Amino acid sequence: MIPTAYPDHATMARLSARMLLDIGAVHFNTDQLYTHASGKQAPTYIDCRKIISYPRVRATMMDFLCCKVMEAAGLEAFDNIAGGETAGIPFAAFVAERMGLPMSYVRKQPKGYGRTAQIEGEMREGSRVLLVEDLTTDGGSKLKFVDAIRKAGATCGHTAVVFFYGVMAGTEDRLAEHGLRLHYLTTWADVIAEARRGGDFDAATLTEVERFLADPEAWRAVRGLA
Repeated sequence: MIPTAYPDHATMARLSARMLLDIGAVHFNTDQLYTHASGKQAPTYIDCRKIISYPRVRATMMDFLCCKVMEAAGLEAFDNIAGGETAGIPFAAFVAERMGLPMSYVRKQPKGYGRTAQIEGEMREGSRVLLVEDLTTDGGSKLKFVDAIRKAGATCGHTAVVFFYGVMAGTEDRLAEHGLRLHYLTTWADVIAEARRGGDFDAATLTEVERFLADPEAWRAVRGLA
């Protein structure tokens, strides 16, 4: 069912941050750092994959995401919902079900056997595609997925995620230069604000995390981290 009623954007951001905190998807540790996919260490880690294991949380968040996208792009703006391999696949399925649209997914690289396909499912030439993923940092992976969609003869001008880091300068501009508009529910700023309100982490930890997010490279350099 397509949701038709929703709270204002600020409330959706706060509630989404609260849900991520409640299910233990947010991890802050300024002593034992997390290693990200980039190989760099950080005191922050967000695990949006946990959302799929919480039915009420995932239903609420996917309703919010559909409403934000449809408000911005229109109710009849898309013909296909595509998930990015692998984290975006379940979220694309949830969104496609709500919007009553076909779903497909995009591989990071073409598979090396069979049809050597990079896109799985049916994505027809000329289809208007919404790319759905769990999160974005600097937008780099989104551009690769969009290029694959466009190479297949479809169009893609919108991408939707649950979580946007919101700390790397120029991310939305970089996506816009590629003809892609970003839609998201919540950011690190929203999560930290909600964590302070709810007392989910001690004040010293949150202050140090804010220092890191203000300038990750400088924070690492002070600690002798690559």
